[in-house]
Order: sequence, then C-alpha cells, then structure tokens
Amino acid sequence: MKLAARLGNLGTENAFDVLNEVTRLKATGRDIISFAIGEPDFDTADNIKQAGITAIQNNFTHYSPSAGIMPLKEAIAAHVSTTRQLQVKPEQVVITPGGKPIIYYVLHALVDPGDEVIYPNPGFPIYESVIRFTGGIPVAAPILEEKNFSLDTNELENRITSKTKLIILNSPHNPTGGMLSAQDIENIATLARKHDLWVLSDEIYSQIAYERTFVSISSQPGMQERTIILDGFSKSYAMTGWRLGYGVMAEELAVHIARLITNCESCTNTFVQYGGLAALTGPQDFVSNMVNEFKARRDLIAAGLNSIPGFSCQTPTGAFYVFPNVTEACKRLGLPDSKALQQHLLYNADVAVLPRSAFGGRNIGENQEYLRFSYATSRETIAAGLARIEKAMHLS
Repeated sequence: MKLAARLGNLGTENAFDVLNEVTRLKATGRDIISFAIGEPDFDTADNIKQAGITAIQNNFTHYSPSAGIMPLKEAIAAHVSTTRQLQVKPEQVVITPGGKPIIYYVLHALVDPGDEVIYPNPGFPIYESVIRFTGGIPVAAPILEEKNFSLDTNELENRITSKTKLIILNSPHNPTGGMLSAQDIENIATLARKHDLWVLSDEIYSQIAYERTFVSISSQPGMQERTIILDGFSKSYAMTGWRLGYGVMAEELAVHIARLITNCESCTNTFVQYGGLAALTGPQDFVSNMVNEFKARRDLIAAGLNSIPGFSCQTPTGAFYVFPNVTEACKRLGLPDSKALQQHLLYNADVAVLPRSAFGGRNIGENQEYLRFSYATSRETIAAGLARIEKAMHLS
C-alpha cells in the first residue's frame, strides 16, 4: 500500500527516541541518569489534581466548545492581560490539548505552499517539521552562543523575503535556555510591522525566568493583532500529562483555529480544563517554589559542567535547559560530533542527553558542537550525573 507523499515531510521529536532507548536500557538492568526529556520532575499541585477529580465527579465528562470552556478562557484572558500588559478578551483564547496543536493549527491556517516561515535554529524540532508538512519553506534563523543564545536581528532581517509569511519566536528558548532581550524584541517587532508579518511567539517557558524579566513581543506597539501567543500548563504547573495548552490571537483568527479543532479532536478534555482553571486561579507559590529550585539546579549543573575538561557552559536565563559547547570534549575523545559524544555518554557512562542534531540541521558556517541537558531532576541526580560524565571524559 502506498502512503501519502506528504508524510516524507513530517519530522519527529528526537527526545522521545532517546527516551525509548533509555527505557530499553533500564529494562536490561542499566542504571541510566537521564537529562534528556524536558519535563518537570515535580508532581502536579494537589489543588489542581483535586479540581480535575471534582470535575469528573460533577460529570464534566462531556464535550466542551471547540475553543474551550468559558471560565478557563476568561481566566487565561485575565492572566495574559496582566502578564503581557494587554487587553485580551476570552474570544481571543483557544484552548488545545497541549501546546503543539497551536503550532500545527496556526501554520495550517496561515501558511500556503511556497510561503516562507522563519524559525529559530537550534530550536524545538516540531517547528520545522510542521512548516514542511504544510508545504511551507522553513528558513532557519541562527541562535548564537556569542549573543547569549539569542538571535542576531540584522541576520534575521536578511532572511526576510517577499515570500516570508511568519516568524516563530521561542523565549525562554528550548534547547539553550537563552532569552530575547527587550531590545531584540523591539527590533523584531519593527521588522514584523515593516514587512507585514505574523509572529508565532512560543512562550511556554514564560514563567520560568531567572535574572531577566520575560518580555512578550505581543506587548509591543501594533503587535497584538499580528502575534499569536502560545502558552500552556505543562511546564509552569508540572502538568505535561494533562495535555493542556492555549493560544491567544486576533479574534478573527481564533474562529478559524477553533474550526480546525472541530475537524480534528472536537475539543480539549473538559475536566482537564477545570484543572487548568484551578492552576491559574489558585495559589501560585507552587510555581515560584519550583522556579527557585530550578534556579539552584541551574547554578549547580552549569558550574559542574564548566569544571569538566572540554565543556563550556553559559548560565542560562530561563527554561530548565543548559546547552554546553562540547567542541573540545569531542576533540579530546576523538569523536566526530555531539551525536557521537551523546552515544558515548549513554553507553559508557549511563547518562542520557540530547545532541545538537536533535534540534535542527547545522546553520551555514556553524562549526561548534553542543549537547542539551534538562536539569528538571534532583540536585542529587545532577551531581551523580556530572560525576559520571567527568569519569567518561577520561575513557578512550
């Protein structure tokens, strides 16, 4: 039987491939320390879990409107209005089962075959995957270590053509933990207005920021109507398995995104939405405590990696990832690239990380090697993993 040709354009998320290998190795008795998956190791707060249970008991187990239940849409509108200094109406909110559907539906709603979409590279691999799947042309904008893992906005402008339809931003950024500065945001907003572009701003890590204050491009003059905010509950509220995300956009676009939902999954799980309502309207000390712990882990892993020969690690300003430069580490071990180093650490040190290649192909002129570590794990586990890596660096 023949499959549709379009499947050849569909990528994957390599973190799950590594997770599958880690699971296989653990089943054979190996003690694997994993820094591979981007998932908070905290349990969902009790008030959120209880809200979901209560919703089931109250029989909120039926369809909801495709764009989501009104109480949650109102809470999200209020939250975004406060955190982004905007005036947001519930009608501008579309609730989805996780954040990825916003990427998928927005690209299908805005991008015609042949349209160009600029996306961050290295970056979340689903961006490039879905751009190609829609028939769009992905145009990589390099995330640069020398700019503290941010974009060079002059280089970004050089990538804009008459075919450019959309710019995708992600700040705080996966995989580097970098953040766009206020000046970067202002410059990108100027480009979007000048060239009449949409912006999909992936702000899923917006509440996990440390020394630098999070800034949304939607807050810039003239940007709210051309920006789609992607956010959700997975990272900030440790609700990855609940699958609950949302988009905030122009009301005219929200209608079409809701229609795509109707055609695909009908709606987001109703009682899960009540869990999200409890998350946004309940105590926020869970979030602040988790972020404080992530900051302590960040400091631990960045310092630890910098003490290992061949590793050079910037201290990130957001999310829960570090992205050390391992070019020298590869040379010390005689390895060709970070993929080979990732395999060396997995099979010789029982430590799972992700290579640079998991986050897109090399940019033109790029000649450095990187690994991504998620520090969403305990300090004790981080220390043990660092000790294993240190030992593995002396293996030939």
